[in-house]
Amino acid sequence: MKPLQGIRVLDLTRVLAGPFCTALLADLGAEIIKLEPPAGDDYRHIGPFLQGESALFTLVNRGKDSIVIDLKAPKGQALAAAIAAQCDVVVENFRPGVAARLGLGAETLRAANPGLIYASISGFGQTGPNTLLPAYDLVAQAMSGLMAATGEEGGAPLKVGESYGDLMAGLYASWAILAALLRRNASGEGATLDVAMFDALFSLLPTSHALQFYAGRAPQRVGNRHPLSTPFGCYPCADGQAVIAVLGDGQWSRLCTLIGAPEAATDPRFATDELRTEHEPAVKALIEAWTKPRPAAEVTAALSAAGIPTAQVQSLAEAAASPQATARGLVSALPHHSLGSAPTIGQPVHFDGEKPIAAASAPALGGQSDAILTRLGMADQIAALRAAGILQGGSDD
Repeated sequence: MKPLQGIRVLDLTRVLAGPFCTALLADLGAEIIKLEPPAGDDYRHIGPFLQGESALFTLVNRGKDSIVIDLKAPKGQALAAAIAAQCDVVVENFRPGVAARLGLGAETLRAANPGLIYASISGFGQTGPNTLLPAYDLVAQAMSGLMAATGEEGGAPLKVGESYGDLMAGLYASWAILAALLRRNASGEGATLDVAMFDALFSLLPTSHALQFYAGRAPQRVGNRHPLSTPFGCYPCADGQAVIAVLGDGQWSRLCTLIGAPEAATDPRFATDELRTEHEPAVKALIEAWTKPRPAAEVTAALSAAGIPTAQVQSLAEAAASPQATARGLVSALPHHSLGSAPTIGQPVHFDGEKPIAAASAPALGGQSDAILTRLGMADQIAALRAAGILQGGSDD
């Protein structure tokens, strides 16, 4: 039995933050009813495509049932509200105010279903002067302080290579939903959750917070090294780069011996982690004199043998094919209605030695419309809803 078996979620989300949240819940066994407009989730139309199927949509909509309802029509809004009345959780990522105008806001739905957990995901949250501003991940990264702290020393700010504003907001939303469900199980009381991409990213900068709020220094871009600890970064080798991560005097002493500079272990300039960071150029020169003539594999093997955390920089393909990724089951093949099977990267946590993941990949547009309404006791309404154009898309696969 999966942890969320028996929990029903109405997913009113699109693109990335909301769908990522509900995919995590699907992995844990929740029933996800994904309500889509007639054209489908925007991500269905964003590449790359495989045999006409969007890879991005497929990856973040696993384990869900799709129903197509026209929410522009009052009867469509009423049908969505009726579905929400039979759900434990509603997740939406409309711009603030839109759900309420559709009759699907937290106040309305929780009045009809007091135990409902209602989670709203947006760029800037439901309050504050930026509430109504449009926000994509790039905007959140720029405004949060993350981009200002990312990049080469002396260079321009850089975004990180993934849409972490979306992903972290989705992750926090799933975490908050689980906490709210726990409280509801104890008290019967539902919850209204307000999750913002900006807030999520801002909360995930503890190194920058330490510098800004405790040391009184603005975080600076330092490239591939740690801003507070040294040596803790990437170092050039004869054929690539190696990461060296030293934290503590014991590791520092072993590194000095390994690189043929034992005297550095007692050099007063390098007596503490803070002092080593203050004299980082000198530490870097010592290490690079040893790493540059050697292949990266030789460097990392020697460091590992000395008990010093290290790694070669791997591509995604190398990481996915590694024995460690295989042993941990990081990539799964799930059955897909069109592709046959689809590579899927599910939630990463093991429960009692097992890693829960959704039973199937992403659904066809409207592929479970009839089945969903039948499960909810609305089978007698299907024909009329279709005739009125409220229920759209294909019938069940």
